[in-house]
Amino acid sequence: MEPPVFEEFEPADDCGCPGCAHRRRLLARAPAGGPAAHPVAFRPLVVAAAASAVVAAQAAPALAAPHTAERPGVPGVPAGDEPATPQGRRAPLYGPAGRPTDPADPSVPATSRAITRADIMERARRWVDQKVPYSVTAFWSDGYRQDCSGYVSMAWNLPGNEWTGSLGQYAQRIGKDELQPGDMLLFHNASDPYGGSHVVLFGGWADDARTLYAAYEQTPPNTLRRTTPYAYWSNSAGYVPYRYKGVTGGAAGAEGVGAATQARAPFPGAAHFGPGANNPHVTEVGRLLAERGGARFYATGPGPRWTDADRAAIRAFQQAQGWQGDAADGLPGPLTWELLLTGGGRDIPAAEDSQDPHGVPGYPGRAVFRPGAVNGHVTRLGQQLVGRGFGRHYVAGPGPRWGEADRRNVEEFQRAQGWRGGAADGLPGPETWRRLFS
Repeated sequence: MEPPVFEEFEPADDCGCPGCAHRRRLLARAPAGGPAAHPVAFRPLVVAAAASAVVAAQAAPALAAPHTAERPGVPGVPAGDEPATPQGRRAPLYGPAGRPTDPADPSVPATSRAITRADIMERARRWVDQKVPYSVTAFWSDGYRQDCSGYVSMAWNLPGNEWTGSLGQYAQRIGKDELQPGDMLLFHNASDPYGGSHVVLFGGWADDARTLYAAYEQTPPNTLRRTTPYAYWSNSAGYVPYRYKGVTGGAAGAEGVGAATQARAPFPGAAHFGPGANNPHVTEVGRLLAERGGARFYATGPGPRWTDADRAAIRAFQQAQGWQGDAADGLPGPLTWELLLTGGGRDIPAAEDSQDPHGVPGYPGRAVFRPGAVNGHVTRLGQQLVGRGFGRHYVAGPGPRWGEADRRNVEEFQRAQGWRGGAADGLPGPETWRRLFS
């Protein structure tokens, strides 16, 4: 048999295969000009391995199919398919010109900056939305390095780019039961610190048993949020929960937060909320929303049966955090749940001051349209009805006292939307209000 012929070539610098990634890690640690500083030193081994593979292939009847078994409990996620996440060293923030904005020695630790839990998660979601590409050498427009430790540095608003060996200086160790959105799970592998370590942000529990959570992480090919088994896909026992020392706002930033959090129930899951839901979790969320400025959305209750009032109050709370689009859909997720239970985040603003991104004034709630109610919202509603051509039942006014003329005008407007039966009862709900003022 003729020996195989090999063409020698230099792989691209950005090649993402495991071999090239391993070679780059070796080069980073090798002395300049040393014998291990160039891939040529490894080529005889590569050639020998390739020749052995050719002989083995001739003797084998067929190649085995790649293993793609799904990880238990997480459909669609293949087992053993977690990408490598190397990281860079400590560095200052970088400016638009690609140069450090602070020439100070990066080995000197800086003080923690105060930040709320809601702001941490908002910053984390920003990179997810922008799909920031993964890189151990590039820096995003905000100055943070585009690897796992740079991502956590960005979310915590640290004054520089940290790495897994230094992030712990800014945080304190906590227990699994104390985890809240914005905390981190850190794995620092001393045997391979730049190639075998990783860190993720905790986004909230995804199941009652606390075996799955929402992980925000910087990983190839780009930033993502995904449901992850606790503590992580690989090296799970090595991950340690930490809380940023600078986190502030509500009970989440107070002393003794661990004991307070343990007494609260974890997020029960999305299935407990939405049309048709009827359970104590709906009551609890409604009660907390009422305390945070959402009482105006409820004519009665809140109670265990999910209604439009619950969705409108939750959407108002989410918008108060600065969330938009799918992040303010009126359905509580782990972070909405956590902020409500801990008292974190921002309260729902007064109706006079609130409006959605399209300029529609905030819905004031059903209670202000009860029979006999007198308030400025009734006047505002009546004026809008007249302006839209649905004011024929007014003999005088419209005025601040809710009456039958208001109800009949609202009913005509609802019927003009194609609604019938209970959907056209003449009592303005959140959707009637939105359409009337759009």
